[in-house]
Amino acid sequence: MKCGFRRAGYRRRVATRLRPMTDEEFAAWLPRVRTAYAGDMVSNGGAQPDEARAKADADIERLFPGGAPSTEQLVYVIEADGARVGELWLAAQDTPFRRVLWVYDVHVDEARRGQGHARAAMTFAEDEARRLGLGFVALNVFGGNDPARGLYRSLGYAEEAVYMTKKVE
Repeated sequence: MKCGFRRAGYRRRVATRLRPMTDEEFAAWLPRVRTAYAGDMVSNGGAQPDEARAKADADIERLFPGGAPSTEQLVYVIEADGARVGELWLAAQDTPFRRVLWVYDVHVDEARRGQGHARAAMTFAEDEARRLGLGFVALNVFGGNDPARGLYRSLGYAEEAVYMTKKVE
């Protein structure tokens, strides 16, 4: 799949490809995703660092027992012009109202953002949902992640619930 981007007045086509992650890539990726997840819970979810680390550890262990790849979790490398630029993590999941393909994480390296790679990864997720016979793709995004929220809205995702808090003193 190919996608383009606009920067500094010119347009260039960038080839974006997704492929399954190798065992070596997985071993390097899992600790990074655990750390990033805990950091997001602290930065955008209001969690204390110790609580966030404990929840991230428990969730990762539940989804990847023993820290090993799982056939139920679909983890991909996002590549552009042959170079790794990010990762995509998906899994079929039951929500209270339907079975969906859940997007646990879509990550594009900072230097490669804004080039259409996340959009290509989300299109890939939709194709995977169809392949698996699932009629929906779903995800959770922290409120402070405005670029991701904008991307998802532009792709037709609708907010079904919004969790809000206010600190009172």
